[in-house]
Amino acid sequence: MAHDAHEDPQRLELLRVCRIGRAQGLKGEVTVQSFTDEPEERFAPGSTLLSKDTERRYVVAASRTFKNRWILRFEGVENRDDAEALNGFELYGRAEDPERMAEDDEWYPKDLIGLEARLSEPNMLGIPGERVLGKVVDVIDGPQSLLKIRLDASLATADERTALVPFVEALVPCVDLGARYLTIDPPGGLIPGLQ
Repeated sequence: MAHDAHEDPQRLELLRVCRIGRAQGLKGEVTVQSFTDEPEERFAPGSTLLSKDTERRYVVAASRTFKNRWILRFEGVENRDDAEALNGFELYGRAEDPERMAEDDEWYPKDLIGLEARLSEPNMLGIPGERVLGKVVDVIDGPQSLLKIRLDASLATADERTALVPFVEALVPCVDLGARYLTIDPPGGLIPGLQ
């Protein structure tokens, strides 16, 4: 079940992975609400999840899915009473290495929020690039992730102050976390006020 964590919590960057729900059956299994896009990896037997304060570690002993829901059993959780005691706990996992993720063109939503959005050079519209379009204020998850861009004052209208941009390489060709910007290559009509 729980093990002491010896890592310095100040040095860990944690991401919320799941919230434990109700007990499932009599053998210590629990249902979980998943917050990760890598459940097969995060819930694999032998993987470790942490409490928010990193004081306790939970090692996955077994995992399975049933009707689009994950069911886990943790080491040391042997019966329904043990499982019910975990109801409502949120568990966290370590963030992956940011340099490796950047090499693989992968980012966490929290890393994208706050980036300046610039028009790419060249672009589909054939207009001069490097123009500031706005700032990323949210990343909306779904079958296709969307960047919510708060438009620069020069582009915003009374009706449209934000734009949603599908987060795909064709439309967002460059993400530079170090310089705190990304570029957008929008087709006509995607960014209001951009001609």
